[in-house]
Amino acid sequence: MSDARVLRRDVLPEIPDDADTPGVPKARGVVTLPRRVNWSEQNPTYDLGDRRQRALVYEQVLSEGTAADVRRFIDVDQLIDLWDDLVLPRAVSHAWITWLAEHRDVTLRDWRDRARRQASKTTG
Repeated sequence: MSDARVLRRDVLPEIPDDADTPGVPKARGVVTLPRRVNWSEQNPTYDLGDRRQRALVYEQVLSEGTAADVRRFIDVDQLIDLWDDLVLPRAVSHAWITWLAEHRDVTLRDWRDRARRQASKTTG
């Protein structure tokens, strides 16, 4: 893990007030992430039509992006659908879990909680 990732691990994400406002245009199709979001790849281009690639974009934008990046790349319905596929830093996961509970009345769990429950099922 790079030093930048370690330093950002517990940083609260930027969740804009209008993240879930209808009519705010969202990126579709093939996208190139800004260097501030994906600083480790030469060609950070992804196809949002592909679930696996969309999950990678969501992980990066939620963890490293600004409010403008969230507004542009994150569709809240898609975020909810992808949630169980995402691996996010604890602070990011907790902030979005709280936001989604308050704004969408949706209850989600952190991936670490899911992993612990799964492990206890296999050992218990």
